[in-house]
Amino acid sequence: MDDYDHLDLDAIDFAPLDGTTERLALLTLQEAHDQLRLLLTIAQDGHPLSPQADRLAREIAARIPSEN
Repeated sequence: MDDYDHLDLDAIDFAPLDGTTERLALLTLQEAHDQLRLLLTIAQDGHPLSPQADRLAREIAARIPSEN
């Protein structure tokens, strides 16, 4: 499994949540693939955030196994 020990989740600025919700430390593989598909759609759409979406899609794709 990948080494995520270097992640300091307390240093990440997450969106606010109510007090009854708990965040998962890592995405499931299915969630990562869903996120990748979303980012690729944005990257290919010519959206103003396309360069950032493309960069994040490449980062995620490099870290997860393919669906095939």
